[in-house]
Amino acid sequence: LGWAAWKTYLGRPETDVIRCSSLGALGRAIYSNRLLAEALPVLRAHVALVLRYWGHGVDLIGASSNLAGCLNDIGRLDEALVLRREIYDRSVAVLGVSHICAIGTGCNLSHSLISRRPGLWGDATKLLRDQLLPVARQS
Repeated sequence: LGWAAWKTYLGRPETDVIRCSSLGALGRAIYSNRLLAEALPVLRAHVALVLRYWGHGVDLIGASSNLAGCLNDIGRLDEALVLRREIYDRSVAVLGVSHICAIGTGCNLSHSLISRRPGLWGDATKLLRDQLLPVARQS
């Protein structure tokens, strides 16, 4: 389905939102089929396209989250951790600390902290206990 969407809208201008969305759908479809090496360049292209034309909003948070998940699953844990830190900071700045997406990106960041090194367990615990849990209780 992702491939069909991409082939359908490929002829549209690069600035077309539907074309960009179809590229994202293709990347997510490949990724969900666990074809991680094949998904990575498509997800990178989607992030680049969103960044180029739609700035730094919610669309970039979603596209970057997909890329970070793929990097993590491939085993490129350092890159995933750096990207997830950026995503969490952007989510808090754009959406606010109590938004459900910001809480979700914080949980993803804590997962990357734990995956990266057992020594970062304390950082993950601090993030979850001190920042995310109080906000989640209020929501």
